[in-house]
Amino acid sequence: MARVVEAVAVGTELLLGQIANTNGQFLARVLAEHGCLHYFQTTVGDNRARLVETLRRALERSDLVVTIGGLGPTQDDLTKEGVAEVFGREIVLDEPSWERIVSRFRGRGRPTPNNRRQAEIPAGSTPIANEHGTAPGVLLEAEYGRRPRVVICLPGPPNEFIPMVSGFVASYLERWASAGGQRTVLLSRSLRVAGMGESQVEHEIRDLIDAAENPTIATYAKPGEVEVRLTARAGAPEQAEAMLAPLEAAVRARLDPWVYGADADTLGSAVIRELAARGLTVAVAESCTGGLLSERLTDAPGASSAFVCGAVTYANAAKSEITAVPPGLIAAHGAVSEEVARAMAEGIRRVASASVGIGITGIAGPDGGSAEKPVGTVFMAIAAPDGTWCRRLALGGDRAVVRWRATQDALVALRRYVLAGAGALSG
Repeated sequence: MARVVEAVAVGTELLLGQIANTNGQFLARVLAEHGCLHYFQTTVGDNRARLVETLRRALERSDLVVTIGGLGPTQDDLTKEGVAEVFGREIVLDEPSWERIVSRFRGRGRPTPNNRRQAEIPAGSTPIANEHGTAPGVLLEAEYGRRPRVVICLPGPPNEFIPMVSGFVASYLERWASAGGQRTVLLSRSLRVAGMGESQVEHEIRDLIDAAENPTIATYAKPGEVEVRLTARAGAPEQAEAMLAPLEAAVRARLDPWVYGADADTLGSAVIRELAARGLTVAVAESCTGGLLSERLTDAPGASSAFVCGAVTYANAAKSEITAVPPGLIAAHGAVSEEVARAMAEGIRRVASASVGIGITGIAGPDGGSAEKPVGTVFMAIAAPDGTWCRRLALGGDRAVVRWRATQDALVALRRYVLAGAGALSG
């Protein structure tokens, strides 16, 4: 059966919210790739008693514990001391590690007694080379409660932690997880859905979720979209892939046409792909989104095949000069209006000689709103050979969220038009 791995992040700065535990996120992905069960991640501050309590709890329920951080040279770096106390070991100096630390200081000063602490490890453990810092990691294989257990201690700085996980830890897991010939592989496929809310997505596939045991199905709400994650557990990658295939086909059939891609796909790349496949081009004129829509489209590989140009027309004069919005139209209806959004879309399409033009104007906040047009009011228009379509959006959230969701709605609408024509925009 699959081995259970638990992560323990050490550092008061994590509990205070001063830094984010991105290391835990990276480790979780590596554990999944190696078929390890990962039920718990714990964060504990720089307190020896609480660290020891946390380690003991982790070792009671998990086969392998990975600690993150607390290997530095200062007195509040207590991870190795905590591990030593849990296993009843002394702390001893590892001479090769100390020599390596001394050599790293040559030409830039001498190591301090505090640096010597970094070369100290629990007796019976093995140092793990750290090519990007002074603190070596630690590997301890021992019994705890008469059961075989493994502890791997790694430094906290990501530029040290990530290479050690990608190198030593990944290699160790490859051997350790396969011990006894019962290797388990976890394979996930993330289907990306835009234009449908999470509750509606779940409603459409509720029976599939309820019936799924292996593979499993879970939905996750993201800003402006939903991720449907399918996960299979099998003895080999090809077996897991074969298990995922029919379930993925069933989910796609239920959610068509709202599934725009899978795994690392982005909505911008999906739109560019659909435009290019049909020989269509797009140009955009943005006000409140400040170029974000252009950025999301041009982030996609091959964007030059479909993206013509983008204009950030923040000032009213720019709207008139670049996209030929009549000044009288702005005066009559305001810069944030359906009329101006339509004129921006039609103007940028004409100027760029593009198949489709998009115009976005709105109030991203935090100020500038009114009773008639509160913060979050956005008008998004699409101009095409068969007409111009416009939608008024009422978006919640702060300035960044409003801008992102406005571009998300624009990309969803553009994709709908490309796939189904103007009829899809009038529904």
